[in-house]
Amino acid sequence: MTSVPEDSPPLIGEDDRETAVRRLQKAYTEELISHAELDERLHQALTARAHGELVSALASLPEEHPGTTSVITAAGGRIRRRGAWRVPRTLKIESAYGTVRLDLSRAIIDHPVVDIELQLGTGGARIRVPRDAVVDVEGVRTEWKDLRYKAPLRSRPGAPRIRLSGTMGFGRLRIRHARR
Repeated sequence: MTSVPEDSPPLIGEDDRETAVRRLQKAYTEELISHAELDERLHQALTARAHGELVSALASLPEEHPGTTSVITAAGGRIRRRGAWRVPRTLKIESAYGTVRLDLSRAIIDHPVVDIELQLGTGGARIRVPRDAVVDVEGVRTEWKDLRYKAPLRSRPGAPRIRLSGTMGFGRLRIRHARR
């Protein structure tokens, strides 16, 4: 049995490492760090053995605020959000057999960018976004039916940006802009 010296720094776990990688990727997508800096910091995070090394890889990044990610999970049935609900920075929706209805047209959106990750088995999703929102659907993979979305001709500067990602099984994803 090998003993660890008492004065050695504590080793990091895979959860800590995965959290650091997620924070670095998020900083890159929000254009807080360059591609070269992302590569360097990812290498540092993935090879770190102690917390101090991991902390230095995350230096100068904004602190993560708890509560900026929400997860909605349902095995079956309907997931529905509408009216004046507060949209988190990251919303993860997981459903095996149900339908999803998200209406962001009257929702309170505090963040300039909102990430919505869909992991849906069977059952479709309908998402209504604010009239002037910019919608990015590049991260969505549909397996059975096509994505239905028609981008507006223009949007106003400072409009919320909605980024969709994830996988749709046998349902259809429909995205529409609010009319008013």
